[in-house]
Amino acid sequence: MGEAISDRQVVGVLRPVVRASGPVLLALRTPGRLEGLASVRVPGSAAWEATDRDGHIDWWVNRLGRLMSLVTSIPGLGGALADRLPVQDALGTATQALLLTAIAEEYGIRDVGEKVRLAAWVLFQRDIDPALAAGKNEDFDAADEDAETAKLAGEFSQVEQRPRRITLKSAGKTLWRMGRSLLAITDELEKRPHGRFYHRAVGMLPVVGMVGDYLGERSGLKRVVRRADEWLARAA
Repeated sequence: MGEAISDRQVVGVLRPVVRASGPVLLALRTPGRLEGLASVRVPGSAAWEATDRDGHIDWWVNRLGRLMSLVTSIPGLGGALADRLPVQDALGTATQALLLTAIAEEYGIRDVGEKVRLAAWVLFQRDIDPALAAGKNEDFDAADEDAETAKLAGEFSQVEQRPRRITLKSAGKTLWRMGRSLLAITDELEKRPHGRFYHRAVGMLPVVGMVGDYLGERSGLKRVVRRADEWLARAA
């Protein structure tokens, strides 16, 4: 067996992913910003304002669920590398991290450290020390983290300065970069919320396997919401 992954390693990987999630979520919540995804009830609309927080979170589950299904349908997204790595767990974990960042923001949580603690607990069942999650340790390098965050966000990093439309393919590449960065803690990815056992069984079948995988990821996102509710209730 390999050496156990430390909380510090988990935080080092999660912080750039959480920070890069911000501009990605901004594009996803802005009408017409991301080509290929459309919705009537979007943030800022009258329908959105009339919906409670649970309704907003349901919207994010559906939004990210659709994104996940579309991204996984892009041929050759990961190239030859995708054939050798646990791609579904990597992309699934990245999508779940996006959802957790959205949930945190719906609850008014803006602090990166608290978002990291939420993600670590929901995804990997780790109770991270607040100081460590905030990057307060002797190994923390803010410049390195800024560079990694910008690399993961890609063209999304300019979404606030340049409010232009972004393609689904670029969204897929960004999600792939985030997932690939999570492979640094590969042994943790299996701990994330998954779908039901029958989703995984169907996912192993030819032809219909993609449907099983997609339904499993949607089910996993719903489990993420339930676990997030537990953490937020405990932290309140």
